[in-house]
Parts: sequence; structure tokens; C-alpha cells
Amino acid sequence: MITAPSRRTLLAGALAGLSVRAAASPAQAAVAPRPNFLIILADDLGWGEIGVQGQQKIATPAIDRLAAEGVRFETAYSGAPLCAPSRCSLLTGLHAGHSTVRENPEGGPQRALVEDDLTFAELLQLSGYRTACIGKWGFGPERPGQPSHPNERGFGEFFGYITHRHAHQYYPRYLWHNAGKVALGGRAYAPGLFLRRAVDFIREPSERPFLLYFPTILPHSPSVVPGDAGPYENQPWTRPNRRHAAQVTLLDSHVERLVATLRETGKAANTIVLFMSDNGPHREKGVTPGLFDSNGPLRADKRDLYEGGIRVPLIAWSPRLRPRVETRPVAYWDVLPTLADLAGVPAPDGIDGRSFRGMFDGGDGPDHHHLVWNRPRKAQAIRRGRWKAIRFAPGIAGAGPGGRVELYDLDTDLGEREDLASERPELVGELMELLDRSIGPDPRRPYGLRMTVSGDRVTVTLVNGSAVTWRRVRLALDLPGGRKVTARQEAAELAPGEKISATFRVAGRGVVTGSASFRTDGRRHTFRRAYDHQRGLV
Repeated sequence: MITAPSRRTLLAGALAGLSVRAAASPAQAAVAPRPNFLIILADDLGWGEIGVQGQQKIATPAIDRLAAEGVRFETAYSGAPLCAPSRCSLLTGLHAGHSTVRENPEGGPQRALVEDDLTFAELLQLSGYRTACIGKWGFGPERPGQPSHPNERGFGEFFGYITHRHAHQYYPRYLWHNAGKVALGGRAYAPGLFLRRAVDFIREPSERPFLLYFPTILPHSPSVVPGDAGPYENQPWTRPNRRHAAQVTLLDSHVERLVATLRETGKAANTIVLFMSDNGPHREKGVTPGLFDSNGPLRADKRDLYEGGIRVPLIAWSPRLRPRVETRPVAYWDVLPTLADLAGVPAPDGIDGRSFRGMFDGGDGPDHHHLVWNRPRKAQAIRRGRWKAIRFAPGIAGAGPGGRVELYDLDTDLGEREDLASERPELVGELMELLDRSIGPDPRRPYGLRMTVSGDRVTVTLVNGSAVTWRRVRLALDLPGGRKVTARQEAAELAPGEKISATFRVAGRGVVTGSASFRTDGRRHTFRRAYDHQRGLV
């Protein structure tokens, strides 16, 4: 079953040659192709650990080339200063004041994703995309068929680690491939396996556009690479630092291989690559980010709500993009509506993100009134314009029984060295009130296509969870053997928040596919969801 969140209207227009009229079927997709998406998510890569942002000791030529040929977002923010909540924000379009997962396991109970969590993969899969997640998922439990499994959240293929803790093993005893475990016996280097599978996925022939989400574990601790540290083996650094540098350069070589595969297969021209990191650099198991100036001018690193913990690399690349540097802020909760915008799919209403597609060519950006980060029981932060405030809970980071609030002017103090809270108490109070209003329950409402089966009856339900009216709605069911049954129930209009259902009687067994077609903003859309009488929803 697909249910889901969210907010935001479908923006008109398209990035020249990359975002086109939404395809209603794989056949139409061959005529009017929508863009492919390759999302490369590094693990704990600092803002300053790539050459184009000042790195001097570690070589990252492929990533630097992406930045030189694409759009580099200098003020990009992750969803959180640590793994799980940041990834949840990226996938669902919600900041950590609203999202389902707001903490890592060591910070308390880590929630799993739920059926109400609409990911960007579910949204694109509904509209006909071929989808895969290869690498670190980061949400438990390790059990197939439950709502937090990648296959249940829109990824047609999953290969990698399900849980956060399992992903600390570079030579794991096993990895998951969809619903089953693949035994490895601790003999295979996982990032290399991920790269090979990702290359094969890109190479697979298909008329359908693809979404490949590639959350590698590089360069997360421990600092493990095959063999020695390569070009850094003789550097006068500690062993963990030499191997950390090797991890970053290995990551760079994987980026190079993925982009080369896009070019070799002729898919580069119609693919948008997003390269990013989930949070700031780590200082674990002997790695010292100060050696590499991993954050450049920024303060602190992973787990901190200072800029060094949440400001991260973000590069958008395509052969059709004009090189530019964008300084306006964007955040990871903006990715879902941006992908929807580029793919021509109605974006869900109720999310915190807004599309930054316009910024690819210097146009309008998300124009957020404010940005919010939340670490329950520890700290929260808010940025509005030039001003950023951080509130520490009692006993955290030296805060007293009443907690502590710090205030910084990022226009004049990017390194957050001069706390102005005592000089601007009225502004602090205003920002704290806005912060409190921004943290609360999930604001989303259902979105998408549902299928339920009872005996010989199949019910197909379409829920308009967007902010725009869907018109000329029609429900249908594709039966085994290519037969189609069209519902008698049709709707001239389906307003935001409304739903329509049709029940079909099906004789026999096999795979049936429910579909819903509708129009928005002059575009025709078709959502599909399949049910196998042996395996359930697929």
C-alpha cells in the first residue's frame, strides 16, 4: 500500500531538455523522456573535504570536475548533523522537526519509517520510474515486508545494509538483496560491490527513466580501504588519517566510474546527478578533521548544529547545465519536491521542502522563510536570513539547568565565533518562538495509489495528497494476459485531500495492476501499483 505525506504545487515550466511532459506509460516515455536521476550520498564527508571547496591534502578530481561543469551549492544544508534523521529528511521532504526519524540509535530509540512516509522513490516509482537503492539504507528493522524496508518505500531493487549499525562493517558477513540476505563471509569490500551493482543498474536497457539512489558508506569510520592507503601511504600522518584520505579519494574514483558509465551508455545527456553528504565530517577512531581542514571556515563537525555539522557539499551535474556557483541556501528537504518538479509529477502537500530546480539556471530558489534542525533532548537550531540561533538543552555542551541559546550573524561571522544573544534578546525571543512553532507532529496527509484485495475483489483507491486539483480521473485494473477493466467510477475533479475508489471482481490468480490516470496543469499522469496473489503488493 502506498500512503503518504506532504505539500507543494507542481511548478510550471521545465529545465531545457531535461524536464518534460510527464509520461503516462513506458511507451510514451520513449517518445518524451523524463530525466534519469543519480543521487550519490557520501557518508560523513565534510564541506571542505573536496578540492573545489578548498581541500589541499586529499585529491578529489572527479568531484571537482562535476562542480566545474555543473552547479555547486555553497550553502547547502543536510537534514541533521548525523546519519538517520538526515537521510529521513532527504527521502521524505521534511525537516527533523516534523519527520518520522529524528535521532540516531545511540541518541535513544530510533524510529523506523512507516507507511505514511512517502519517499521520493515512491513518488517516482508510482509515475513509472525504475528505482534502486544501492548502499546504506540506515533504518531498521532487518526484516523484509515491513514498512521501513526499502522495497516497501519505493525502491524496486535494494542491495546493501538495512540498519545503521550494520553499515559500520566494510567487510560484512552478509548484505541484503531485496527480501533476502547474500552471504559474503567477511571477504568482500562492500563499497566495491555497491559500485559494480550500480554500474550494472545504469547499463540495464529500459525505455523507462531511472532513479538510482547510491548512499555509499565512504568515508565513514572505521577508516578501511582495500590494501594500503595508496598515494597517502607515506604521508607523515597517523594510520587512520592516511586511510581516511584514501577513502575520500576512493569515493572520488567511484563518482568518476558512475559518470563514465552514464557517458558510455549514452544516458548522460538525460541524467541529472546530485552529489552530496549526509552531514559534516567525523572525528572517530583516530581521524582528526583539523589535519585536513575538513570544514574550511566552518565551526565544529558531525553531531553539532554549528555550520560544520550541517553545511555539506551539494553539486548538481548534467551535460546540459551551465556551470555556476549558487550561494542561496537550500536544504535536503528540498530534494523531494525538486525531483518531482523535474519529473513532472504533482508534488505532495504538507512537506517542508520546496523545489530548487529554478536555481539550476539562476532562477528562483526555494525562498524559505526559515530553516530548522532538531535533535530531541539535545539541541535545536533555526536560521532566518542572516541570523542563526542554536538552543542547547540543559546539561548539553556545558549548558546550565535552564539551557542556553546562542545567536550568530552568518553574514559577518560564518565561523560562529561571536555569540550575540546577550546583545539581541528580542531577536532571540522571536526566533525561539518561531522554532517552537516549527517542531511538532507530522503535518502530512495521504498521497498516492492504494490497492487492497479481499477474496476475488480488488479495490483501487487514488488519494490526492497534492496542493492542486486533479482532473478527469479514471481508475482501471490490468489483468493477467493483457486485459484491462476500466472503472465505472470516474471523477471530473479530485480536490486536494479527496480520494476516489473502485472495486473490481477478478477471476483467477496472478499479477494485477491498478492504475489511475488524471490531468494537472495540462499534463496527463498515470500512477500504477501491482499486486501478486502469491507475493502481495509489488
